[in-house]
Amino acid sequence: MILERLIVGMLQTNCYLLGDEESRRAVVIDPGGEGKRICSRLVELGLELSAILVTHAHFDHTMAAWTLKKSCGGEIYLNSADKRPLIEVIFGLAARFFPEIRPISPDEVDRTLAHGDQLQFGAIHIEVLSTPGHTPGHVSFYLKDQEKVFSGDLIFAGSIGRTDLAGGSLQQLMDSVRSTLFQLPDETVIYPGHGPGTTVGREKLYNPFFSRASE
Repeated sequence: MILERLIVGMLQTNCYLLGDEESRRAVVIDPGGEGKRICSRLVELGLELSAILVTHAHFDHTMAAWTLKKSCGGEIYLNSADKRPLIEVIFGLAARFFPEIRPISPDEVDRTLAHGDQLQFGAIHIEVLSTPGHTPGHVSFYLKDQEKVFSGDLIFAGSIGRTDLAGGSLQQLMDSVRSTLFQLPDETVIYPGHGPGTTVGREKLYNPFFSRASE
C-alpha cells in the first residue's frame, strides 16, 4: 500500500494519501488545505481518488475537501453527528477569520459514516471507529491488516485533542481512547491529525493523560 503524509494548511494538519498499488484506487484522509497540491500528488503517483475521508468537521481537516473533489473526484465521507450544527459553527468561524477560503457545506457530504462501517477501496480495507470527544462525530480509521489507525485529533504523541470547542467533551474523549483506541494491539501505529506518529503501546505507557504513572 502507498502511504504518504502531506502537512497542509494554516494549522499544519497531517493529510494522508493511501493508494492501492494494484487497482490504483486512492483515499485521502483529512484534506485540511492545499487541495490542488494534494490532487497533483495523486496524479504524480498515478492514483485515482475514490474517497475523501474526514475524521471530524473542524475546518483544518476539511477545508480542501471541496477543491479536491472538484479537481480529482472522489466522494466526501463524514459522520452525521458532525454535519449539523457543528459543521456550520466551525465553518462560520473559518469564514470569519479566513474569508478567502471556501469550506465544504453540509449538503456537499456524499456519505455518512457510522461505527463499524467497513470501507473497501481496491485492496485497502478500512474499519470506521466512533471516537467522540474532540467533536461529537469524531471517527478514527482502522486498517487492521496494516496495523495502522488514523486518529484525527483524538490523541497525539504524548497528548490529546482539545475539548473546549463546540461539542467537545473531555470525558468522552478519554473514554474513546480507553475503550476503543487502547483496545487495538499495542504495535498498531497511530497516525494523528497533527505532529509525529506514535503507537498504541507507547501512548499507554508514556502519554501523561493515560499512563499508570499519572494515575
